[in-house]
Amino acid sequence: MMKTMNIPVFDADKAVHGLMGPRGQALPALAHRFPKAVGPDGVDRQMLGELVFEDAVALADLERILHPMVRALRQSFLLSHALRRTRYVVMDVPLLFETGGDKSCDAILVVTAPSFLQRQRVLSRSGMTVKKFTGILKRQFQDSDKQRRATSVITSGLGKRETWVRLRRALRRDFLFVEKKSCG
Repeated sequence: MMKTMNIPVFDADKAVHGLMGPRGQALPALAHRFPKAVGPDGVDRQMLGELVFEDAVALADLERILHPMVRALRQSFLLSHALRRTRYVVMDVPLLFETGGDKSCDAILVVTAPSFLQRQRVLSRSGMTVKKFTGILKRQFQDSDKQRRATSVITSGLGKRETWVRLRRALRRDFLFVEKKSCG
């Protein structure tokens, strides 16, 4: 929605996919640490997930490889837009609070949905299981904590039209006064 409003968006998940895709910057380190998960077309995300899902050490190793690279891409994005004097940017970062990224934001927009709808949406993704979903939730801040820390909260469970209305309202009310950068 932000992109259709011509607001530049840094998508952390997309950055990770690029780092792990064919010729991705993270491939050498990932191939060294997780050789079973790396092939000629990049990382087999399903296999990598199986290797790190219940192994805290492997997950920490994966994060040590990827997080600095994602931070560098984020900084490059921010610098590029600062040089262009872009008024607003959005950082789409699923683990914003967990990684401390919220400290570098001027404002935070949390998009949320009722837990039953969140569960339904996540479980409809390819390769997702209830066990994986539960494990993901355990590693994340509670939704209520994210909402308390946010500048503004958008509930997305009422249909796209209502989400658009709420997003535009929040941007006018809470974000468009921000001069430096904003996160979502």
